[in-house]
Amino acid sequence: MTDTAESEQRVADDDRSAGTRERRLAALRSARRALARFGFHWTLRERLAVLDAAEGVHDLDELSDVYGDGVVEALETKVAALLGTEAAAFFPTGTMAQQVALRCWAGRTGNRTVAVHALSHPEVHERNAFSEVGGLRPVRVTSEPRLPTAAEVRDFEEPFGALMLELPLRDAGFVLPSWEELTEVVAAARERDAVVHFDGARLWESTVHLGRSLEEIADLADSVYVSFYKSLEAFGGAALAGPKELVEEAKAWRHRYGGQVFQQFPTALSALVGLERELPRLPEYVAQARVVAAALREGFAAAAVPWARVHPEVPHTHDFQVWLPYDADVVAEAAVRTAEETGVVLFGSGWDQGGPGLALTEVHVRAAGLEWTADDVRTAVAEFVARLPGPVR
Repeated sequence: MTDTAESEQRVADDDRSAGTRERRLAALRSARRALARFGFHWTLRERLAVLDAAEGVHDLDELSDVYGDGVVEALETKVAALLGTEAAAFFPTGTMAQQVALRCWAGRTGNRTVAVHALSHPEVHERNAFSEVGGLRPVRVTSEPRLPTAAEVRDFEEPFGALMLELPLRDAGFVLPSWEELTEVVAAARERDAVVHFDGARLWESTVHLGRSLEEIADLADSVYVSFYKSLEAFGGAALAGPKELVEEAKAWRHRYGGQVFQQFPTALSALVGLERELPRLPEYVAQARVVAAALREGFAAAAVPWARVHPEVPHTHDFQVWLPYDADVVAEAAVRTAEETGVVLFGSGWDQGGPGLALTEVHVRAAGLEWTADDVRTAVAEFVARLPGPVR
């Protein structure tokens, strides 16, 4: 139900009908039109073709990397420059990067308690890694489907050494606060002598909604994590950016955690390609996602589907949620049949059960989605609804 291989596995577990996921992925590969096509759906040969563009982003005649030098260092330098930080460190995973960052901050603040959102990635998707591996103690500031407010941070009943903010908050619908709300939340944490860490796995596409540059956003935090594959379509990898002393300590912990990989040039090169090709296009994807979301609402209204919801109504990024009043297996089958029979993929992700008789999915808009007009979306909605059982209850 998302643009990451990790979440694809979650959907593999959640798909109700045997073979639904396999049919969905097959339909995506053969479709003449889709809102997004992700690298992890490609064959190995197709995936390796990404590196054909590496000639233009790095000197391929230099020696390959060994334990983080060469092209990996070049990527770290580029990320630090983009975010306006003193330094950055490459990590094989974001899970490792954030654990390391927050344990480093715990050593500096003397407080191992980390304030997080109940829907944050470490709380939902990382098997209690903060506490089990990092020795940290997460506390939940709120479970509301939005970012924490300044009042919630300021009035939280116990001390914490760090506040982690996921920007955007994926499991709440890829939502972001306003710039004013974000600055107030950061100020509230600082009033409590806490450091602020941004889980910016999808920070790259947050500039449109926040109305600020990457450097301005990153400048609010004490440290920032960014992902290279969620929006930039790299093979994997992440970076932790912040003060030079913190980054140097993080590199020591990276080694201890097993993240000092012998060679990582394919991933590093693919990240540089993503920064070159995809990063400049993200605002365009966000704008198109808003066109798609509006047309989805109009299409469901014209088809008289009750309680169809697009969340947020105006997407904050190029990803958003759709909620429908059916069981997940019902809409999953309708979505796959529509793709198979029309060659058009409106819903390319899996569906989760959001409650009794309520299903939700994530909609992602990337380069392939730029070809769609609002009429195309409304037509696709009509085809999809025609394959739903009726009437809706």
